[in-house]
Amino acid sequence: MIMDLIPTPSQTIGPFFHLCLTPHVDLGGLEGQRIRLVCRILDGDRTPVNDALIEVWQADAAGEYGYFGRLCTNENGVSIFETVKPGSVEGQAPHLNVMIFARGLLKQLYTRIYFDGESSNGSDSVLALVPKNRRCTLMARPSQGDSSVWNFDIRLCAECETVFFDV
Repeated sequence: MIMDLIPTPSQTIGPFFHLCLTPHVDLGGLEGQRIRLVCRILDGDRTPVNDALIEVWQADAAGEYGYFGRLCTNENGVSIFETVKPGSVEGQAPHLNVMIFARGLLKQLYTRIYFDGESSNGSDSVLALVPKNRRCTLMARPSQGDSSVWNFDIRLCAECETVFFDV
């Protein structure tokens, strides 16, 4: 007997619940420049994605990996991470590794957040893989009037889509 296998729809991830996610993390005695990283997720119509989850992994100011954060987006598509500006890691410019989970995605997306104006961006081996005209989608920009606040938009698709990495 021959059977035809009929594909079934894949499960998308989400919705995400804010249960067990802490809005604030105690940095304790962590050394380094304290920053607030304001991440906003937008869909193809530039509408905020209010039920996504952003996960970050980063190094401390000395370039040692081991710091992790996970937050859901609010009604404006925003998550605010209070952390320290990471140091350079093995010749790479200061950055955060980012995973995005959101409705409609079959798998999480991977990207990085670099800091606009950082002198070592030009010699970063991963950033060098990204076409020059697309690197701007990976740059957090300082807030006007407060140098400790950095803003980063994650655009899931359409014009100015954030560069995502195949990991």
